[in-house]
Amino acid sequence: MRIEVLGPVRAYAGDGAPIEVGGARVRALLARLALARGEVVSVDSLLDGLWGERPSGDHVNALHALVHRLRRALGGAGVVETVAGGYRLNVGAEEVDAVRFEALARRGGRELAAGAAEQAAALLRDALKLWRGDALADVRDLPFAGTAGARLDELRVGAVEDRFEAELRLGHHGEILADVEAAAAGHPLRERLAGLRMRALHAAGRQSDALAVFDEVRRTLTEELGVDPSEELRRTHVAVLRGELEIPEAAQARPEAVPGRLPAQLTSFVGREDELRLLAGLLEASRLVTVVGPGGVGKTRLAVEVVSRHRAHRRGRVWLVPLAGVNTADGLPEAVLGTLGTADGRASGTPLDRVVNLLAGGEGVLVLDNCEQISEPVAEFARHLLERQPYLTILATSRGPLEVMGEALCRLGPLELPPGTRGSRSCRRIGRGAAVPRSGGSRIVAGSSTSYTARLRTGRVDGGPGRGHRAPAGRAAARPGAGRGAAAYHERRSAGQAARRPLPAAQHRQQGSRAQAADPPRGHRVELGPPHRSGTDAGAPDVDLSGEDGDRRDRGRLCG
Repeated sequence: MRIEVLGPVRAYAGDGAPIEVGGARVRALLARLALARGEVVSVDSLLDGLWGERPSGDHVNALHALVHRLRRALGGAGVVETVAGGYRLNVGAEEVDAVRFEALARRGGRELAAGAAEQAAALLRDALKLWRGDALADVRDLPFAGTAGARLDELRVGAVEDRFEAELRLGHHGEILADVEAAAAGHPLRERLAGLRMRALHAAGRQSDALAVFDEVRRTLTEELGVDPSEELRRTHVAVLRGELEIPEAAQARPEAVPGRLPAQLTSFVGREDELRLLAGLLEASRLVTVVGPGGVGKTRLAVEVVSRHRAHRRGRVWLVPLAGVNTADGLPEAVLGTLGTADGRASGTPLDRVVNLLAGGEGVLVLDNCEQISEPVAEFARHLLERQPYLTILATSRGPLEVMGEALCRLGPLELPPGTRGSRSCRRIGRGAAVPRSGGSRIVAGSSTSYTARLRTGRVDGGPGRGHRAPAGRAAARPGAGRGAAAYHERRSAGQAARRPLPAAQHRQQGSRAQAADPPRGHRVELGPPHRSGTDAGAPDVDLSGEDGDRRDRGRLCG
């Protein structure tokens, strides 16, 4: 869930869908709890913040009603928790835009103080993009919102001043001059803004206008506050007057990576809620996270889902690099460059240097998918990137750890059965596997140690070229060649042949029914047929592909 208070109060679900929160006081309650950053807010504090310092007894009942309405809007009592003496909003602090703004603004200020103007400007731009208007705009008349909103407004102006300072150091005076003029007009008593305006005008060759700004500010300060300009502003005035103010030259434009794009998913994401929460937490706490698991278990799908919910994705700073086709160390940076979208023939430096430069510009997430073929080069590459880009996070998927210092692991196993499936009439345990009901008159038996996916339609099992399996039953038994498919499959498995030849087309066809499945592991069975058999399907038997003690026998029967 995401809460926004830098503007009208808004709430959004995890998938980005807006949540309707009706009523000004309900939204004010949401904002008050969100600004507490996960801390408990006492009932007395809520009463004072929503109704003033002298609430009546009826206001306590009104507060309980507001909490009920907020819980109903947000989807349950678990979001707004009742704690001894008050309430707490069970939402991560990083999901509140005001908290993210303050964190980015502080980081930008530190970078500016350290002389890293480019990094500071990028961070401060990201921070200011979070604003959608005046803070708490639609609840500003309530008691708590006045103080909280004024504090956020002051932090915003400070971030604006830091951003102008960073841009001026980079020689971007022409790009920000209009913004500086507008900000100074809105805050005529802020001397730092006046000094930034004078420097921007002087750098643009407008010395007389810069001197006029000083006279205007001095007059305003004298008339409204009865004070003289500060020592710093007077020094800026003297430097402009003497022409001694340094004018930085704009640096050559740095190439930037194209906005990241994640692949569109053809199906909805079901399950893995615990893994999603775990992986999201690891991405906040660690800069290198690896999803580890066997092939086909869903590592890529989980990684794409979690980064699609990451705040960097909303700014276009999440990139997915598929490495399944890369098998050399030299191909790794080239694959990353291909995803970042650079086509500048003038770019200089090593491929790693070019990747580092493209990833600069603030927080970002780089997803390296299927690293198992070149795990050692990936580990070295990731280490260099993280050392040179302090605001980059790398999410890798692999069958084994990268073994880099500071790496956090998320181990992924087979998908758990949906609740309530065990013991039902349409889902029963067979051998070592557990049956999972599927639509379309079919069900899959997934093993306890290995998961695999299959598409089943009654009547045929086909794992692709060279993986057709059939068994005679009913009408199929009378057809020429029926029954040889499953036997041929077991013969090939027992012979240990690496390459399988396709079976004749006649053995793959049966009018009106077919099935497709991945080659199931030994000891698992696939059931074909409707979960609840009735009528002509009542006698439909199972197809057993376990391969145990019978590799050369056709042990399945298939109903046509």
